[in-house]
Amino acid sequence: MQENEELATAHTDESKVPVTTYKPGLNKLDAFNWLKDIAFIPSENDIVEIRFKNTRKGFYRNVNALRLEIGDIVAVEASPGHDIGRVSMVGPILNERLKKVRIQHSEDMKKVYRKAKPADIVKWEEAKKLETPTMLKSRQIAEELQLNMKIGDVEYQGDKTKAIFYYIADERVDFRQLIKVLAEQFHVRIEMRQIGARQEAGRIGGIGSCGRELCCSTHITNFASVTTTHAKYQELSLNPQKLAGQCSKLKCCLNFEFDCYVDAQRSFPPKDIPLYLSDRTAHYQKMEVYKNIYWYSADPASPTNLTPVPVNRVREIQELNRKGIKPEKLIPNNEASELIPRSHDLLSDDSLTRFDTAGPKGQKRRHPHKRKNRKFDDRKKK
Repeated sequence: MQENEELATAHTDESKVPVTTYKPGLNKLDAFNWLKDIAFIPSENDIVEIRFKNTRKGFYRNVNALRLEIGDIVAVEASPGHDIGRVSMVGPILNERLKKVRIQHSEDMKKVYRKAKPADIVKWEEAKKLETPTMLKSRQIAEELQLNMKIGDVEYQGDKTKAIFYYIADERVDFRQLIKVLAEQFHVRIEMRQIGARQEAGRIGGIGSCGRELCCSTHITNFASVTTTHAKYQELSLNPQKLAGQCSKLKCCLNFEFDCYVDAQRSFPPKDIPLYLSDRTAHYQKMEVYKNIYWYSADPASPTNLTPVPVNRVREIQELNRKGIKPEKLIPNNEASELIPRSHDLLSDDSLTRFDTAGPKGQKRRHPHKRKNRKFDDRKKK
């Protein structure tokens, strides 16, 4: 998938040079510069962030003190040759971003050569057009060589001298023969880069089950581990089809509210202790965290005939059971009706004809097409 950019055409004396126009907020892993109003003086050691295809970004040194702004197309140092990218962040905020990703500012950082020339942009656009056919052909070659791998994306360097092949594989793959065949087929330097299933989903992108664009392609830069414990704390059913994302892994959004659920349940009484009453025993089945309600049933293996019990009442009954006292009821009668959820019909108090315009009293409303027919009949009689 190419970057979400709109192409325009700029006319020059020599040829038509395609120039990509920048639109903030329409790029993968786009970040907001919340220090943009702070003035700073460019120096030889200024750091700029350059983004390339999909989610690939890098930090480069602006050794030539160029006046760069977000969205500028620049030529940067690569090995070998040079690459073409777009400036994604400038200014003092980059010091905070370097601390976040734990990268030390050093002289080993690659350099920004210049702003891209028209010839650089033409070659860059030609290289991007080759990426999809190259990916499809490389998949066919890998299948012919019987390699257990999937090539998910191909990225050409800006000067068309190198191509990066992103692949996923469950086992170690010997792709030495594949590199030879790809080099003979496409006549470029080949680099194989293995990525995980989540990184592939972030590069390709898509729409999640929530109806929004995937988080891994919009704002998630590093992937935190997600386990079934996150789903259990949030009282979600352990259904793999609902908990898995497009990468077939557990959804990253299970981490978003996990801390809130853990904090809310710290003061809750233990749920694995049954409640002993005078005539029966109540067993825990489920809970509603933010309503502070436990649900109990008489049969531990059957979640039927559930009874809601506030956590304060659960704690109270557990204290009585420790003293050897068995209460008669789970909750008092006056509180039981308040805890049971009631279904409400949204249209019970509204009429389907409430928006119709009322005519004069005693006058019947006629259908519009009947009125037209009546006028037509009167004309025929005349």
